[in-house]
Amino acid sequence: MSPTPTALLSPADQERRRALRVMKNVALGALVFMAVVFAVSFPLQQEVPWLAYVRAAAEGGMVGALADWFAVTALFRHPLGIPIPHTAIIPSRKDEIGRTLGEFVETNFLSADVVRTKLESMGVSRRLGEWLARPEHADRVADEGSAMVAGVLRALSDSDVQDLITDIAREHVIAPEWGPPLGGWLERLVDAGAHHGAVDLAADTIAAWLEVNRASFDGLVSRRLPSWVPSMAHRLIDDTLYKEAVTFVRAVQDDPGHPARRAVDQYLERLADNLQHDPATIGRFEDAKGGVFDSPRVRELAAEAWNTTKAGLLTSLADPASALRQRATQALVDAGARLSTDPALQHRVDTWVTDGAVFLVDRYRHDIASIITETVEKWDPAETTEKIELMVGRDLQYIRLNGTIVGALAGLLIFTIAHALVG
Repeated sequence: MSPTPTALLSPADQERRRALRVMKNVALGALVFMAVVFAVSFPLQQEVPWLAYVRAAAEGGMVGALADWFAVTALFRHPLGIPIPHTAIIPSRKDEIGRTLGEFVETNFLSADVVRTKLESMGVSRRLGEWLARPEHADRVADEGSAMVAGVLRALSDSDVQDLITDIAREHVIAPEWGPPLGGWLERLVDAGAHHGAVDLAADTIAAWLEVNRASFDGLVSRRLPSWVPSMAHRLIDDTLYKEAVTFVRAVQDDPGHPARRAVDQYLERLADNLQHDPATIGRFEDAKGGVFDSPRVRELAAEAWNTTKAGLLTSLADPASALRQRATQALVDAGARLSTDPALQHRVDTWVTDGAVFLVDRYRHDIASIITETVEKWDPAETTEKIELMVGRDLQYIRLNGTIVGALAGLLIFTIAHALVG
């Protein structure tokens, strides 16, 4: 297994590789030191008796160093390239390790009790409120939210949005019958007399128009009279028509029971009834509705409305001083202030967050844990081995060093006890 070129490693991994090499050299140096001590003390122990103790310590240190070297190396590769059984554990059992790790995370971290206990102890809503209550934080959230919304708006295709609006309008607005619901609404309006205000407004408007438009009646009827009729009769007829119109409108204004008002009531009652029960009226109304919505001009207006709305939103979202952004920031600050001081609101929000998180964990815990399993399965065995060795290899070299020291002490102790008992 060839190591990854240093140029392809991240700076952190490069530093880990340097530290690993240093510790490997230290551990190897300890083994070589014990070997040198053993090589010197072994032939001289007959002449210098106390060197026997040194030889025993060096011998134990070499055994410990070699045993721990074999154990550490067997995790990552075959020692000396020899395919000894139960060596190169990580590359050969990579997928099993990934599954085990995924099961461990799913069982011990993605359980409802663990998530609920952790969230209930955190005070999520209070911390969030205190953080949002600071204007600089609220402004940051508004910035990020504006960027996200603007990105979504830019990504949307105008033609697709217009088609979607058209489809939704056709399904929920145009396709359903308007006649019967509108007739029922109109019937309730007439029964309650709610239309009287509109009739009063119409009468007042006509009266105001008549007051300032007297000249509009000149020749309205008289121009259709024979030429032999005297001009005085012309003026008399026009004046009479104007006065009758004014008198009629004033009568409608002053008399709540005026025949014209009753005629309006009766017309609206018939219209309400026909819209609910007369197929011909309903059909004409639906045809008129379809004609209006299918008009090319209406579609153009809808497209213009979307384009105008989109451009306005993008401009407001991009401008930190826009009213939209300022209101959004202030709303976030107000929400944060209330959230940080209102215990009842904190309890509700914490309950929502906890219940939502527990629901997601219960429902998707296996899918979340499977990310670990599937990710490890996709890793190359050699690359996986190197990644793990870079992460923990330096600490494992301490095991080799400790094994050398412990082996030396154990060898010395065993020899000392044996010498004391046997002589």
